[in-house]
Amino acid sequence: MTTTPFRPFFLALLLATACGGGDGKAAQKRIGVSPARREAIEVFQSLCVTCHGTTGKGDGPGAAACNPRPRAFGDQAWQASVTDEQIVRTVLFGGAAVGKSAQMPAQPQLKGKDELLQNLVGLVRAFAPSR
Repeated sequence: MTTTPFRPFFLALLLATACGGGDGKAAQKRIGVSPARREAIEVFQSLCVTCHGTTGKGDGPGAAACNPRPRAFGDQAWQASVTDEQIVRTVLFGGAAVGKSAQMPAQPQLKGKDELLQNLVGLVRAFAPSR
């Protein structure tokens, strides 16, 4: 894997920021979260949480309207079956382009933002239970 793993406190910051638990950006700066990781957390909150939820369980507020349900990122079998490149392609081109749900929208505005995309992959990987 080419990503730098996210530590559990990054997930805690994501949850705290998404749930209104204080100034998440200030906390991220205090513990040394890089600007690229901060941006990945912000992108996840603005683009992904609606369907995938703050805990990555596919239980966001928009998930009920999705058929099939959004991917649960903590699913070990899925984590083992997907490459980082496949995650990036799904984000950039949307679900339909990779044989998944057409309800997963493409995010072409992220094309060329390789560090951001790798940090998003790291965040998705961080939802997997530790082995």
